[in-house]
Amino acid sequence: MYEIFWLAAFGVLLLIEILTLGLTTVWFAVGALAAFLLALVNMPLYVQVVAFVIVSVIMLIFTRPVMTRYLNKTTTKTNAESLVGHRARVLIPVNNLKSEGQVMVNGMEWTARSTKDEVTFRKDEMVRIAGIAGVKLMVEKEKGEEESL
Repeated sequence: MYEIFWLAAFGVLLLIEILTLGLTTVWFAVGALAAFLLALVNMPLYVQVVAFVIVSVIMLIFTRPVMTRYLNKTTTKTNAESLVGHRARVLIPVNNLKSEGQVMVNGMEWTARSTKDEVTFRKDEMVRIAGIAGVKLMVEKEKGEEESL
């Protein structure tokens, strides 16, 4: 009797995973498969449920990080994310304390802030884009400049 339930749960969870492709239910599908196998050998229901929970949690904890790293390796950064690491030219001096600053990168103007409040950048200075905070580029000195100071 429970075999049908676990097999159905496995099928539904696998179907949801196939439809979403988000690595959300595959871990629980494996847990349902383990519980199904235990049901086939007539283990009590509580053993099946405990096995379902334990296998699902173990799969989630130990294999999800590996799988997401493997699957995200082929994703291409788009839009603003692709700017991180690029060089930019300062158009309006960057000064966090005055809440001002603008840079030009790839022919587009962006609002910019320094990664450190005490560090400012002058007009026409070249900076490196260290990250993005909302719609602002976070900039820092280029690596070559830091070493020469």
